[in-house]
Amino acid sequence: MSDWPPQPQNENSNSQIPPSGQPTGKEWQILEKAVLASVEEQRRSRRWGIFFKILTSLYVLFVLVMMMKSCSFSSDGESSGTTSDKHLAVVNVIGTIDSSNQGVNSTDTIKSLKKAFETKSAQAVVLNVNSPGGSPVQSDDIWQEIQYQKKQHPEKKVYAVIGDMGASGAYYIASAADEIWVNPSSLVGSIGVIMPNYGVSGLAQKLGVEDRTMTSGVNKDILSMTKPVSPEQKAHIQALLDNVHSHFINAVKQGRGTKLKSQDPAIFSGLFWTGEQAIKLGIADKAGNIETLKRDLKINKTVNYTVERSPFDSVLGRVGSEMGQGLGEAVSQKLGTSQDVKMQ
Repeated sequence: MSDWPPQPQNENSNSQIPPSGQPTGKEWQILEKAVLASVEEQRRSRRWGIFFKILTSLYVLFVLVMMMKSCSFSSDGESSGTTSDKHLAVVNVIGTIDSSNQGVNSTDTIKSLKKAFETKSAQAVVLNVNSPGGSPVQSDDIWQEIQYQKKQHPEKKVYAVIGDMGASGAYYIASAADEIWVNPSSLVGSIGVIMPNYGVSGLAQKLGVEDRTMTSGVNKDILSMTKPVSPEQKAHIQALLDNVHSHFINAVKQGRGTKLKSQDPAIFSGLFWTGEQAIKLGIADKAGNIETLKRDLKINKTVNYTVERSPFDSVLGRVGSEMGQGLGEAVSQKLGTSQDVKMQ
């Protein structure tokens, strides 16, 4: 039987304590090795911990640098520090127009426009348009800002250059420009308002689905998918859409003025045309792109003033959007179904 732990007072113990007071013996040697190994392991752990902390700090620094870079303006691949040269100030209107951070929203676009107009070396402002439209409110906010900035800076012309598509809300914004340039094959127009809705009351009855929606207010469940729309409700919604449509028509007429070559009501019916047809109707002015515009104005440089969201903001935006959508759906199920008016 082993005498462990060693007892210095035990006469049968194999361990001895020399006069110097230092323990000896196999057991104490093993204990010493174990302690030293533990200390060495702790040192190793600390070294790896320091290494990973430094690595994490470098990664955070890299992300911050990229975020700062993504928020800066670009100038033909150059930094915003070169904007003292004469240039065209470009503001992108690309993607669906709504209040989120995923496409075009009025908050960021207005910031971009202010910066573009206020920069003295910017000779003109160019709206780079490629959008199917979206929110009438966001579109009108941007349209109003362009009109305001034009009054504040009458020396600067505004050009809208439409790529693949400049339809509905995107055309609403473009109509504020002094000139609209298009590709002959661009899709332009769609001056109208839409509120999508479907009725599935017959299908619900066949499936044995009972609508138990409860409301306080006789019209709170207006346009419910499981209930018929009364003539009074239909007339109310139609009047609402017509009112928003009239805002759109007035904005186009005010923006285009005498440039509209046709008084055909079909222009404001929601139809859209190719760029070539749009020029003939007067809802566009010339065929060309940004490079054509640069040559025409004899300005070689463009600077992009569009507020760009960083990847970090995009992730947060998506998470917030999904949470908001989930909450909205929950509230909608409890209180009734809401409808979105869109320019599409």
